[in-house]
Amino acid sequence: MKTDVRNGERSIGDLVGALATDTSMLVRQEVALATSELVRTAKYAGKQAMYVAIGGYVGLVGVQALLAAAVIGLGLVLPLWAAALAIGGFASLVALAIAIKGIAALKQLDVTPTETLKSLEENKSWIRNQLQ
Repeated sequence: MKTDVRNGERSIGDLVGALATDTSMLVRQEVALATSELVRTAKYAGKQAMYVAIGGYVGLVGVQALLAAAVIGLGLVLPLWAAALAIGGFASLVALAIAIKGIAALKQLDVTPTETLKSLEENKSWIRNQLQ
């Protein structure tokens, strides 16, 4: 950068160039921060979606056991149906608990990149101060 020999200060052109360079670097850093935040949020959402999927699968197993219990109970009218009914009911409750946990966590998930927005506000103030 050139300096004004008279006062040891940089020229207006140098200052504008430095501001453009700093602003460009700042924008790249903000994009990197936003990307990092969104990746972290997506990983968390994926984990909670896995809970929902597991709950759905266990629920399917529960429904199958309940159907088997109904078939056995109606077809044979033996105590075997009671065991199948208990297992199916238990599997269904487990599925419900897992699915409710995942759904509740997903409902509370805030996908707003708050760190990035805060940093953008700070950068906006910094740029305004540099222009004054």
